Amino acid sequence: MMTLLKIISFVALALTITPSFLVFKGIITPDLSKTLMLIGTIGWFATASFWMNKSEENEEV
Repeated sequence: MMTLLKIISFVALALTITPSFLVFKGIITPDLSKTLMLIGTIGWFATASFWMNKSEENEEV
């Protein structure tokens, strides 16, 4: 479950960064970029809060 949350959160993080480069290259419009960045931001905060700063159970060995 943690691995799935990490994958989703990193995809969401990429969704917040990538649109700015696509607008710079002229591939997408700024309005679409804002929408994609909003979706990425919500996805990042919704998933990353569950796995960041959590101690591993196997560390106490």
